[in-house]
Amino acid sequence: MNAILANPLAALDGKVGAGSLLTDEASRELYRHDVYAAGPAPLAVFRPASVDELAAGIGAATAAGIAIVPRGGGMSYTGGYLSPTANFILIDTASLNRVIAVNETDMTVTVECGITWEELRRELQPRGLRTKTWGTLSGINATVGGGMSQNGVFWGAGSGTVVDSALSFDVVLADGSMVSTGSSFFRPYGPDLTGLFAADCGAFGVKARATLRLVREGAAFGYGSFSFDTSDQLFAGMSAVAREGLASESFGFDPFLQAQRMKRDSLASDAKSLVNMMKAQGSLLKGLKEGAKVALAGRSFLDDVPFSLHCISERRRQNEADADMAEITRLIEAAGGKAIENTIPKILRANPFPPVNSMVGPEGERWVPVHGFLPHSKLVEGWNAVQALFASRAAEMAALGVNAGAMLAAVSPQVCLIEPVFFWPEELNPLHRHAVEPAHLAKLKGFPANAASTALVAELRAGVVAEFQKLGAVHLQIARTYPLKAGHSPGSWDLLKSLKAKVDPKGLMNPGSLGL
Repeated sequence: MNAILANPLAALDGKVGAGSLLTDEASRELYRHDVYAAGPAPLAVFRPASVDELAAGIGAATAAGIAIVPRGGGMSYTGGYLSPTANFILIDTASLNRVIAVNETDMTVTVECGITWEELRRELQPRGLRTKTWGTLSGINATVGGGMSQNGVFWGAGSGTVVDSALSFDVVLADGSMVSTGSSFFRPYGPDLTGLFAADCGAFGVKARATLRLVREGAAFGYGSFSFDTSDQLFAGMSAVAREGLASESFGFDPFLQAQRMKRDSLASDAKSLVNMMKAQGSLLKGLKEGAKVALAGRSFLDDVPFSLHCISERRRQNEADADMAEITRLIEAAGGKAIENTIPKILRANPFPPVNSMVGPEGERWVPVHGFLPHSKLVEGWNAVQALFASRAAEMAALGVNAGAMLAAVSPQVCLIEPVFFWPEELNPLHRHAVEPAHLAKLKGFPANAASTALVAELRAGVVAEFQKLGAVHLQIARTYPLKAGHSPGSWDLLKSLKAKVDPKGLMNPGSLGL
């Protein structure tokens, strides 16, 4: 016991391999940062080599009173893996990245949860398969386990969020025991146990393995980009497309954010990515033509566009994809939009998981989003409330160099996303310097520490969340940022607390996550 008190990690001796614990200062410093903030450094970073080692390490740590904080690909900006206590080990599942089985007969894939969305895509694409929803834009780093824990949207968002791909999980609980949820081919069998562990932000357990639904990869695509004079028109067009289920992805930008994106993107690499996609589909000529169109369009096609919306239709046959895009165009024109060069959706689909260089601004500014999901009937009201908040703080924002744009996206026929994004002058943290490509970092101007601007961003983020809460918005990536309790009735919140007490009686599994 005295040895354990002197060295808390002694509790893990014999339970995990010596090489599985990182205790050096550089690792502990890196892993205490997320994209937005920092917390206490962990006692160690635990990188298990197997699921059995993961379970043994968790059980040994919690038996000694050490908290467990799981981390996926590190792309959280909501405090997902920032512990409120220094007495914890942080779990990095990067070594648990095997594809266990691809079942093309039953259309399922089983993976270890440390696999990234990009790694999974590379495994499935040669088979003409993908998961139902297939990751976020940060999927080069973001993991399947992180997505199942935090939830997320982008690819396949026309039919929901990433947890909608899940059939079942193998979850390591706080005592090191394992539970398996659901069935390997059907969800749910009785009460939805998989759903109980989906989007839990690691509060209930650590996902070790997941079985996901597969669908056929699209063989034909339609691309459309559209300009709107007003936000009201954009929301009307985006909602109309979403309600009809015509687009696999439908996303838009306000004027500021689309200007930021156009500053960052490289047209040479864009055209090359597009040619490579078309070559992979067996059409070099088409790829060359589309790449030439991208290069000729340049960056000027968005110069006079106030708001833009970008849609992708994905089908088996080209005439079907073209028919969907024709109907999308009709709906958007009826809402007041007009077609423009469709460079952006073509480029994104050609390179769905680019380097995460966009986690910093085009000159090295800090970047952080905040978001709310609202039904179509409340989108305009939500947007106007956020804009009124920004207008009320405009002088402070200008004085401190804080700028805000927004991404907008359809997520199923019922709901859309409003995601304000902040850029401000502030020094980068170790995670930025680790995740952003070195060649890209070298080009950035960068900024010194700026506590005043950062404090204003924190106030504005909290203000946006408060405005969304007035409208009953819901959120992904809840972690330690969004008020989950406020969105539940007292009875349902008591049920969540009861589940937490059952699976984590000592409160050592990602303490404070979800507000539990």
